[in-house]
Amino acid sequence: MDGGSVEVPEGFEEFVAGASSRLLRTAFLLTRDAGHAEDLVQAALTKAWLAWRRVDGDPEPYVRRIIVNTYATWWRRRWHGEEPTDVLPEPVGLPPQAAVDERDRLWRAMGTLPRRQRAVLVLRFYEDLTEAQTAHLLGVSVGTVKSQTSKALARLRENPSFDGRFDGEIHGKGAHR
Repeated sequence: MDGGSVEVPEGFEEFVAGASSRLLRTAFLLTRDAGHAEDLVQAALTKAWLAWRRVDGDPEPYVRRIIVNTYATWWRRRWHGEEPTDVLPEPVGLPPQAAVDERDRLWRAMGTLPRRQRAVLVLRFYEDLTEAQTAHLLGVSVGTVKSQTSKALARLRENPSFDGRFDGEIHGKGAHR
């Protein structure tokens, strides 16, 4: 390189400024770790930047698909040197509230779900995507989305941390039913 500046594709900076918080939220809901979520978004934006001139129409679904695919790749290659634990540290600075406890139980329970089931719930209930949009994003059929949603909700209902109190409702942005 001659030390010159790199040309930023037209519209890329505006897209990043407008969509990064939504993309980061999706990545966090998938990874359950702020640092990994930031890394995942950065990797996805890097891939999108390289292919930016080929992106046709709204780039957000394209970048969201990169996030989901990259997450799946990272999950398959995950280093197995660390073992997850059932005990999470207490939240710092938050008063004990029932809603906070319930959310914590839900996220711990979500962490026990298989990768695809968790991705389906995140995309359907937190990202407010339809079954068809979720199916397209994950590269599966609508029937698979329905069955994975049903299985995931059943597993959450059976989770002992809810003591039969989980009503099967997950509330995100729009909370599709």
